Amino acid sequence: MNTLIDAPRRIARRLVSPLRPKSRAWLETLPGFAVPPGAIETLQGPQALHQALFAQIAQATRRIVIVTLYLQDDDAGREVMEALYAARARRPGLEIDVFVDWHRAQRGLIGKQKSAGNAAMYRDCAQRHGGGVRVWGVPVQNRELFGVLHLKGFVFDDTVLYSGASLNDVYLAKHGRYRLDRCHCIRDAALADGMAAFVQRQFRDSEAVRRLDLPDPPPTRTLLPMIRAFRQQLQQAGYGVPTVALPDGAVAVTPLKGFGRADNALNDAMLALLRGARRRIVLLTPYFNLPRPVRAAVGQALRRGCSVDIMVGDKTANDFYIPPGQPFRTIGLLPYLYENNLRRFARTHAHQIASGQLSLWLWRDGDNSYHLKGLFADDDMALLTGHNLNPRAWALDLENGLLLRDPARHLHAMHEAEWAALRRHATRLADYHALESPRHYPPEVRRLLRRLSRVRLDRLVNRLL
Repeated sequence: MNTLIDAPRRIARRLVSPLRPKSRAWLETLPGFAVPPGAIETLQGPQALHQALFAQIAQATRRIVIVTLYLQDDDAGREVMEALYAARARRPGLEIDVFVDWHRAQRGLIGKQKSAGNAAMYRDCAQRHGGGVRVWGVPVQNRELFGVLHLKGFVFDDTVLYSGASLNDVYLAKHGRYRLDRCHCIRDAALADGMAAFVQRQFRDSEAVRRLDLPDPPPTRTLLPMIRAFRQQLQQAGYGVPTVALPDGAVAVTPLKGFGRADNALNDAMLALLRGARRRIVLLTPYFNLPRPVRAAVGQALRRGCSVDIMVGDKTANDFYIPPGQPFRTIGLLPYLYENNLRRFARTHAHQIASGQLSLWLWRDGDNSYHLKGLFADDDMALLTGHNLNPRAWALDLENGLLLRDPARHLHAMHEAEWAALRRHATRLADYHALESPRHYPPEVRRLLRRLSRVRLDRLVNRLL
């Protein structure tokens, strides 16, 4: 009965939603930085990210701006910090700013004992080296549960390294294991200036953003009014992008911010890419938990006759997977929740999978993990982003992305080579039966899934994770 009563309200919301009309034509009107195709490069794999990161740190002469969810207190994280201080020692005029999530930086790892978190390493490095590398904590929300700094991008002078990766052992393949993420190198002074200016304007100039490399950072509760004002400021924020005609042969690169449900340029762009695709879509997400508007847009694309490829990680390639034989923790339920989502989606679209119109790819490479994000539409548009394409990223986290519009298709071969490399460790699902049945899950997982489903908490969990 409630469903019938609410139906007119839901239909009205869909009809008046500001997101509905945005599609390919809207994307083509967006301003962008005109970048030569030869200045854009895909870096294949975590080793390439590691090499490029340290090479750029060593070469930088004017500025280094690193924005990431976290810079971990582990071997790779300490190696990054030492490299930054060494670069500063060689060039005392080099400006170095590192921005990480305020909450994430001041806690230990999930499931581990309580600690001062990564911030203790930042303070230790500053004390030993005498400062020179500013590390800032960005509090996007009052509590980590309700949203984090998920903005990405590293600026070294006039070069941008853009990756969804954070900085730690596994992302940088430090000890034999890796977590796969995408990384692109774009050499363009105007784009680098625009991304650095956004960070300066929105983060460094905010009273809510505080240094973590200095002793005694203030308690979060004392910053609550400033965090509230900061959130309001972020709602209105945007990248400064020139409104100039795109020269023949150039690629338009448009940085987009995503924050909150309303007036979210990044979410709008993703939906427009899906709704405007004419022939082909490739969607990459680490956690199969698509927001409802994305699911709807994918369904519409299939009905239009588009070919759709979706690549996700096998549950064993999930960050939170706990192998059999190891002590089980509640966080280990997540990979099974995501697999259940995928199973339902595959069952719903069984006909398109059987016909070959829809391809679902499961990535797995030994005990390594998968963290890819992004979107390709037809042969002339692509999105580089750290956005996980899940409800949390859709509404809670502060996100960004780079929209690439390539009308001359100069980047087509580069995108195809990246997609082919990703499929080397992926298997196409024949149907939903290829996924493990919940009946065969470990007993602890089955018990928790039943409990969540009984009180419908699984829906709430999906919205927050």
